[in-house]
Amino acid sequence: MGRISELDMVIKDLRSAAATINEVANTLAEMFSTTADEAPDTAAPADPALTLEQVRAVLADKSRKGYTAEIRTLLQKYGAAKLSGIDPVHYKALLADAEVLTDAT
Repeated sequence: MGRISELDMVIKDLRSAAATINEVANTLAEMFSTTADEAPDTAAPADPALTLEQVRAVLADKSRKGYTAEIRTLLQKYGAAKLSGIDPVHYKALLADAEVLTDAT
C-alpha cells in the first residue's frame, strides 16, 4: 500500500505542476500578444529617413528636365558642390526646394 500512496502523491504533484506551467504559459502569451499588438502602432508614425539614392534620383530627374543650374544653386544653398557633401538632415528640405522648380515654370 505504501507504493500506491506514493504513486498517488506523485500523480497529484505532476498535475499541480502541469496546472502551474499552464498558468505561466497563458500569462506569457498574454504579455507577448499585447506587446506585439502595440508595437506596430507606435512604429507607424515615424517618417522613414530619406537616403542619398532617393534624393539623387529626384535631382537627376530634375536635371534631365533642364533644371541643372537650379539644382547646382540648391546644392550651394545647403553648403556643398555635390550631393554627397550635403548633410542627410537637409535631404527633406532639399527635396522640397527641388519640387518647387517644376511648379515655378
